[in-house]
Amino acid sequence: MPKVLVVASSRKTRGGITTVIKQHEKGEQWKKFHCLWIQTHRDGPSWRKVFYFVTAIIEFTFCLPFYDIVHIHHSLQGSTHRKYLFFKLAKAFHKKTVVHIHCGNQLLEVWNDDYQNMYTRCDRGIALSNNIKEIIESHIGKNDKISVVFNPCPSIVKPVAEAMRKREILFSGTLYEGKGYRDLIRAFGKIAQNHRDWKIVFAGNGEVHLGAEIAKECGISDQCRFLGWVSGDAKDQAYRSASILCLPSYAEGFPMAVLDAWAYGLPVITTPVGGIPDIAEDGRNMLLFNPGDIDVLAKQLDRMISDSSLRESIAKESVRLANTTFNVEAINRKLGDIYASLC
Repeated sequence: MPKVLVVASSRKTRGGITTVIKQHEKGEQWKKFHCLWIQTHRDGPSWRKVFYFVTAIIEFTFCLPFYDIVHIHHSLQGSTHRKYLFFKLAKAFHKKTVVHIHCGNQLLEVWNDDYQNMYTRCDRGIALSNNIKEIIESHIGKNDKISVVFNPCPSIVKPVAEAMRKREILFSGTLYEGKGYRDLIRAFGKIAQNHRDWKIVFAGNGEVHLGAEIAKECGISDQCRFLGWVSGDAKDQAYRSASILCLPSYAEGFPMAVLDAWAYGLPVITTPVGGIPDIAEDGRNMLLFNPGDIDVLAKQLDRMISDSSLRESIAKESVRLANTTFNVEAINRKLGDIYASLC
């Protein structure tokens, strides 16, 4: 059976790509194709990043002659530039290549020669949404080698019933401007007096102090809680406690926070960016607003908070999506089919 080298960030790195690879590891295709994860990058000081990259190059070069397919996961310019070296080595050894992009609508702005060369010369490309596929094909021409493979929802033993949840709105992700967390604080500030028993819980590192300052300016410090980065049991508890997930991002591939929310049966308020338009039905399986539109976000928050039947109906759609379109087993089978097609 052909063997696959998977080139991606370290399993110790925070972020969506690492989370996705860990879900792929659970699939039958991982064992069937003898997948080996080459870990190229880890968060931290510069010396650690250099150490991981050099170690990855050495391990990759040693293993490459014994493997048949190279599956490269990449995102924005820095990630893509690093992975391009692995791509060129794979091509020099005449290996089949799968190039898997994890950024969203930012691709319109960051496309460069590295992307062009990889997607022109790869054997198969994977995009997270039809929107991203169209952007790639606008540069390389329409063909049959670009497939859409969604990121999977994690497997959750049993979602929490609505009656057991707290009156909390969860934001999950790194706190920086592009994730829209500032908009969430300001939008909630417009309606918070009408919902004094509700809070926003921020699960993520980044601009925690700035977030606390904005909450103070909006007069809702007592209704905002900042957990910092969470994982494991702490992350599980954050999702099980919340009643709503809100992700006001300006750009995404397919956001893991939304996928996690669906797995936990949470109703979602988010923006139509990245792969979300492939799935979104406003008012049926989520509530939508345009990035940066604080007034509409405030209305959607008020609508979801005030209407428990709406929360319940959208939560049911969340569970349905997690068990069907974004089922981890189905997505891993699709990945296995792509590997098999290259044999």
